[in-house]
Amino acid sequence: MIRFDEVSKSYDGERLVVDSINLQIERGEFLVLVGPSGCGKTTTLKMINRLIPLTKGTIRLDEKRISDYPIHELRWQIGYVLQQIALFPHMTIEENIAVVPELIGWKKQRIQERVTELLEMVGLDPSIYRRRKPSELSGGQQQRVGVVRALAADPDILLMDEPFSALDPISRVKLQDDMLELQRNIQKTIVFVTHDLQEAFKLGDRVCIMNAGRIEQVASPQEILTHPATPFVREFTAAAIARTFSIEDYLEPVPDGFISSFALSIDSSWGALVQELKNKERVAIEKDGRIAGFITRDSIMQFLAEQSMEGAVPNE
Repeated sequence: MIRFDEVSKSYDGERLVVDSINLQIERGEFLVLVGPSGCGKTTTLKMINRLIPLTKGTIRLDEKRISDYPIHELRWQIGYVLQQIALFPHMTIEENIAVVPELIGWKKQRIQERVTELLEMVGLDPSIYRRRKPSELSGGQQQRVGVVRALAADPDILLMDEPFSALDPISRVKLQDDMLELQRNIQKTIVFVTHDLQEAFKLGDRVCIMNAGRIEQVASPQEILTHPATPFVREFTAAAIARTFSIEDYLEPVPDGFISSFALSIDSSWGALVQELKNKERVAIEKDGRIAGFITRDSIMQFLAEQSMEGAVPNE
C-alpha cells in the first residue's frame, strides 16, 4: 500500500506544483494519474521513489515512511519505466534486463532464468532476443524490454511515466493490451502517468484526475463518467470524448412494446447523456418523434474501448 498524507511540492519555495494531496493506493491496484500538462502528475509519481524530494507531508509504503528507507533499498522495491526507454545501447537485451539483479547479487543461473521468464511474458522469444542489441528492436519491442527490465528484480511497485506516448498508435494499443494481460498475471501495484484520458480509462482500476496540483477525483472510469465530482472533471472528460461520440452509432434496439415517459433527443450533447446515466443503467433516445433505441452505460464503455483501439480520442 502507498499512502500520501498532506503531500506538497514546491520547486521555487513559492508556487506549489503538488498541493496537499491525500491518496491511498492499494496493494495490487493499477492506478492512473491523468490531467493537463503541469497539473503535478509526474511530480507525484517521482516523489514515490524519491527521485523528487517532498516539500511537506509524508509518503508511506506499507506504513513505513519512504524517508526511513535507505535509498537503494527503496528503489530496489520499485520498478521505474520512462517514456524515454533508456536501454543501454552497448548492452544486449539480456544484459539490460540483468542490471538490477546483478547489483542486488543474484546468482548467474537465477538471472538467466529470470530473463527467459520475462521475455516470454511479453512475447519476445528468448532464443532470438536475449543476445540482440536495442538498436535491432522496434520501438514497441524496446518498450516491452523497458517494462520487463523494471520487473527484473521482482519489485512490489511499478511506476510508469507516460511509457507509451512516443509510440505509433498501433504499437501503443498493443502495449496497452499487453500491460493489462501482464498485470492480470503479476498483480503488482502500478502507478501510471498519462495525459491521455482514454488510456487512463482503459488501463486503470481507478483513475486519479489532477488539476493545478490538486486531486479532483479518484474513482473507477465508470464512476468518473457517470458521477464527475467537480466541474473540472465534467469538463475534462467531456472535452476529450464529445468530439468523437455519436449517439446514433451506439444505439441498442428497443424491446417490443416498450413505452417510455422520457427520452433524450438523438442530437443531445455528451454532457446531457452522462447526466441522465448518473442514476440509470440506460436512457431512451428519441429520433423523428419515436423511440429509436437506448444508450446504456455499457455502450459508453464500449465506445471508449473502441476509440482506444483506433487511437481516435484526442489527447488532453
